Formats: sequence, C-alpha cells, structure tokens
Amino acid sequence: MDATKLRRAIARTRLAPVAAFPKRLARVARHDAKVLRASARWLVTSREHHNYTYELTKLSRHHLSWFVSVVCDVPVGRVRGWFAEIEGDDELRRHIERATAEAARRGLADREVRYARRIGWYAMVRATRPAHVVETGVDKGLGSCVLAAALLRNADEGHPGRVTSLDINPEAGYLARTAPWSGVVDLVVGDSVASIGALDRPVDLFLHDSDHSRAHEKREFDAVEPKLAPGALLLTDNVTTTNVLAEHAERTGRRFLAYRETPARHWYPGDGIGAAW
Repeated sequence: MDATKLRRAIARTRLAPVAAFPKRLARVARHDAKVLRASARWLVTSREHHNYTYELTKLSRHHLSWFVSVVCDVPVGRVRGWFAEIEGDDELRRHIERATAEAARRGLADREVRYARRIGWYAMVRATRPAHVVETGVDKGLGSCVLAAALLRNADEGHPGRVTSLDINPEAGYLARTAPWSGVVDLVVGDSVASIGALDRPVDLFLHDSDHSRAHEKREFDAVEPKLAPGALLLTDNVTTTNVLAEHAERTGRRFLAYRETPARHWYPGDGIGAAW
C-alpha cells in the first residue's frame, strides 16, 4: 500500500487524531514561534505600554483602502492617494518625532511614527470634508494630529474644518499642541459624555476612541445622536470587541461596515474601524 492510501486508510480509523497530532503540533508551533519572536523583539525595542503603534501588512492596507472607498463612496485610487499623502507628510512626521523625544512621557513612547488604521481616519476626513470632527479619547494626540492634518489639507482646498478632541486626562494631547495642527484642534478636558452634551455646533464626523467598555461606548453614541449634522459619519475604534455601533446603526436606519487591521511584525492582534452612515 502506498503512502497516500495508507493515510486515507488511517483517516477512517480511531487512530486518525493520533496520526495527525505531529502535523497539527508543528503548525501550532510555527504560529506560536512567530508570535514569540515578535513579542521578544517588541519587548526589547519598544517603550510603549498601551495604545501600541505599528505598520499594517500590505494586504491589510489594501483592505483598508477598499473599506474607506465603500464607506465614503469614492474611487479606491483616491483613497490610496490620501494614504500616500499622510505618510509622505514629512513636516508632521518630524514634529511627532521631535515632540515625542521632548515629552515628559517620552520613556513610554516610541519615536518612530507609525499610523496603522489612522491612515483610514485621514482618508475619511479628506473624502467627506467635515466642518466639525469630534473624537473621544486623545492619549498622546497621534490621532488628533492625523485628523488635523487632513483638515488642514481640506482647508487649503476651500473646505475648512475643526476637530474637538475630548479626554478626561489634562495631560493628553501633547502632540497636538503645536502649530499648525493646534490651529484646528480644540482640546477639551472632561468626561466625554458630558462634553458631547455641551457641544454647541453640529457634528459631521464622530469617532469613539475613549473608554472601551460597551456601556460607555453606547452612552457616547446616544449622547452624540441629537448633535449630528445630516449625513454624519460615525466611527468606532472598538469594533473588534463590541457590536455597539452596529446596533446603533440598525436602530437609527444607517448602514454599517467593519474593518479589522492586521499589524505587521507585532504581537498585538490589532484594532479596527467600525463605520455607520
């Protein structure tokens, strides 16, 4: 009996799991070895302790470009152009590197600039040209800078806008406190739900990226709903762990789509973008 017939014969017996075990073990070991190598490299080379930054895999970038294209109804080629635009913004990159090196929290931040899914945020702002963006959760302000850079580009093309960045930590947003980006950023310190309730102008694009508990995420979307401008775009950074925005979209008659990023050379499995429009 040749090897193929033997394997097929064994597969029909109770010995099949035992015979398959070495191959299954080898596959798991190869996967775990990759994760362990990435983890060891990160532990040695990175300073970050949360809000990890990384590049996306090539395939994940392709998927993100199509995600933005569908949500914003723009050609995918334009989306790729906006990705290249933010990644080629040398002035912003140098600012982030310099501000990170000089910050009081520099011991817990990497100087290398890596935007990951935030290039999707940038492209969405470029595509929709919002007059008022609201983001909850600021941390260092990397996302705020990305949003501000998109708004500045829009302003150069005759479509000015501002971003209201909400965080409960008074030290948050140090990357976004330098001109020209600070010129379009309003940093507000306080509870995000209360701050949303105090907004005095319509919101064209809303991004949840603060407390990632299901209850708090729901409170934010409920609070912002009456503040939204017609045709507003809702985004969440929490889409890989909750279904809050999808449920909100269903209740309010919107469409919903989710994207999950894949980090390149990193142990962290990544976050994503949920969109309702």
